[in-house]
Amino acid sequence: MSYAPPSLIRDLQCLVCGSTFANGDLHTCPNCGQEGILDVRFDYDAAQKALTSRSLASRPHDHWRYRELLPVSPDVPLPHLHVGWTPLYEVPRLGSAIGIERLYLKDDGRNPTSSFKDRASSVGVLKAVEFGFQTIACASTGNAASSLAGLAAATGLRSVIFVPQRAPEPKITQLLMFGATVIRVLGSYEQAFELCRRACAEFGWYDRNSGTNPFLVEGKKTAGLEIAEQFGARLPDWVVVSVGDGCTIGGIGKGLQEMVRLGFIDRMPKLLGVQAEGARPLMDAFLSGGALVPSETNTIADSIAVGTPRNWRRAIHQIRESTGTMISVSDEEILDAMRATARLGGVFGEPAGVAGVAGLKKAVALGIVESTSSAVAVITGNGLKDIQTAQKAAGVALDVSPEFDEVKRRLNEKGIL
Repeated sequence: MSYAPPSLIRDLQCLVCGSTFANGDLHTCPNCGQEGILDVRFDYDAAQKALTSRSLASRPHDHWRYRELLPVSPDVPLPHLHVGWTPLYEVPRLGSAIGIERLYLKDDGRNPTSSFKDRASSVGVLKAVEFGFQTIACASTGNAASSLAGLAAATGLRSVIFVPQRAPEPKITQLLMFGATVIRVLGSYEQAFELCRRACAEFGWYDRNSGTNPFLVEGKKTAGLEIAEQFGARLPDWVVVSVGDGCTIGGIGKGLQEMVRLGFIDRMPKLLGVQAEGARPLMDAFLSGGALVPSETNTIADSIAVGTPRNWRRAIHQIRESTGTMISVSDEEILDAMRATARLGGVFGEPAGVAGVAGLKKAVALGIVESTSSAVAVITGNGLKDIQTAQKAAGVALDVSPEFDEVKRRLNEKGIL
């Protein structure tokens, strides 16, 4: 981009006590501690003048096209990797199988490191550079790790990643390939998160953890900005998102709200948040209306296996503001969604990536989502990220001797011929 517009940040506001703070290297509210997640607020009057259909028409199709609504200094060069503006596919066969009139998939597995998390990491590395850090770190079950490693490599930063013992090997291999220092914690994600937080404080590293870093959510909201711009007047009734720590659905909801405010869309679609049954503390808080109660996790969907979601207030706020709801799905329903999304939609998603499809199918069956509705499900990660789980869903190959008669016999046995 030849022209680097200024970010239109106004201030940072605590989601708990409402206190506001000047823009700067601040992660959580000084008054509320770790519970005090901050929200980045912008000058929307100025943004409405700068971001118009006409001005966007001449900009590159990546998520930097919304630069005025991103917390990025115009003095910091953008990474060369293409992040965002991922494709939308209409998938009528998958929609018919789910029982919904019109279904779309937004395939964020097409980002540079094959996951939605590149949206957050691309902002995180720029904030680290802006604030003068040489090393950036995060705790992750896998996707945030590999995305940070890839974006740090593109930016010239050192990266240190804390992963829990359960992180899939393909994800660990990916971030090692990008040159990250990987610390595998023989424990849970929550334990890895706490070690990362302490290491950043003691060693002077930039903390990329999106659960507490307010700037990372702004990268995630670009999916909401894109959905609004890509659909325009054909905006679907529902936007379906898998939920772990709450940042992704919270960010997408914020992006959609901003596009309503800027006049690109005239209504807010309903948000359907989907958690795994083995990791649903945020959904339980949503249903109870009370505070979040941390829980143990047990699900194949490692990317949303978060027992202590830190951004739960933002997620619940956005879902309620949209008059949406939440649902949970079993691992078997997730495996079924992996097969259906690939075979009927042509998109290969990892377990957390297709949890939204599983949740939408269940919501239609329960009458939560009407069959006459339209929906877009965000596929947050590519299936090759967790090949072992994909193998469970995929089935096995037909082993045959190099004889054509045996090929015919086996195909007949399978009912292919």
